[in-house]
Amino acid sequence: MPESTSAFHAFDRDAYDPVLVRAALLDLITTLGQRIRGRDQTARKLTLAVRFADGSTVERTRALPQHSAHTDDLRVTVFRIPDSLAFQRARIRRLLVTVEDLRPAGEGPGTQISLDPAREDRLSLEPVLDRINTRYGRRLAGPAGAYRKASRSPR
Repeated sequence: MPESTSAFHAFDRDAYDPVLVRAALLDLITTLGQRIRGRDQTARKLTLAVRFADGSTVERTRALPQHSAHTDDLRVTVFRIPDSLAFQRARIRRLLVTVEDLRPAGEGPGTQISLDPAREDRLSLEPVLDRINTRYGRRLAGPAGAYRKASRSPR
């Protein structure tokens, strides 16, 4: 089993809009979450690499509170990275997200039941969305805010 997997998004032109960047990140996280759930794995770390218009790159890694393959957990963690970097009108060309420290989902402690019914509903919906996307085509169903025209490459 692989210990990491990645996906990238290359913008058609430099992206200034933080909403557009977050939409692309959400699309990448949704793709990666579905990929690792399909492999029956969980991740412990996320790395975001951002390439700017001038060719420079910044890379940051964040750990998840616990191993997870849930899109919500991955999304919250990856969204904290650009927030901490405070990109102000940065011209972004490419995003690369890598989920790391993968291990089999059955290994280690299980997931604790949440007292948040909305979260529990989203978590129980994930396998259904995964089956729909597997059967009818990549990303037919998923978050409405995700950027659909992304360029990706699995690693």
